[in-house]
Amino acid sequence: MNIYVLLKRTFDTEEKIAVNGGAIADDGAEYIINPYDEYAVEEAINLRDAHGGEVTVVTIGEEDAEKQLRTALAMGADKAVLINTEDDLEEGDQFTTVKILEAFFEGKEADIILAGNVAIDEASGQVGPRLAERLDIACVTTITKIEVDGTTVNIERDVEGDVEKVETSLPLLVTCQQGLNEPRYPSLPGIMKAKKKPLEELEIDDLDLEEDDVEAKTTTMEIFLPPAKEAGKVLEGEVDDQVKELVSLLKTEAKVL
Repeated sequence: MNIYVLLKRTFDTEEKIAVNGGAIADDGAEYIINPYDEYAVEEAINLRDAHGGEVTVVTIGEEDAEKQLRTALAMGADKAVLINTEDDLEEGDQFTTVKILEAFFEGKEADIILAGNVAIDEASGQVGPRLAERLDIACVTTITKIEVDGTTVNIERDVEGDVEKVETSLPLLVTCQQGLNEPRYPSLPGIMKAKKKPLEELEIDDLDLEEDDVEAKTTTMEIFLPPAKEAGKVLEGEVDDQVKELVSLLKTEAKVL
């Protein structure tokens, strides 16, 4: 099986994030593999181990994204591809990403493409379904279980806390949800092997694309942190008095009544 994983380098939301001038301050930000993409990497490795073939992880970004690709290789992926847009692209959006990936997959025989359900930085959930549409292949989102039997694929997907069962066929693109698996940590032998695994670097010129072809269709006006939460209030006294005070606060301060 030819298995591909779409991987994104995102900032770690568990670390303190600083915003300066309407943009995230890169100097103080810690970057990781998008957590939902880790489920995709793990499942791709499981599928390869069960059915043979190889796993290729693909990301679009700058030179720094090589670190996250090497992590995926240390987890067990076979190959990595960095589509470096550092010199060719200042700003991009989901359209840009899909346009580049569509050009990358042209002429390739991908049996299954796995991606994260969303990226934790923008959380649009658009790239997977839009790419599947452009490649004219089946797409199933938010999967929590997948079984491949020849070209037939049985999937369970999360639907608002319930489970939907889907039968489809290869080629296929899926987006991975929490609960699909438990991503492994790279082992020391895996880290050592990752240094020797192939990591190909491409630019948009190599994909026969011009800057105008991948120009973003949306504009980010500003990025800002949510306002700090005020301290809560503890109501004291008799229950009747607490109820009266609560109603008063909801009317005068919260203004929800």
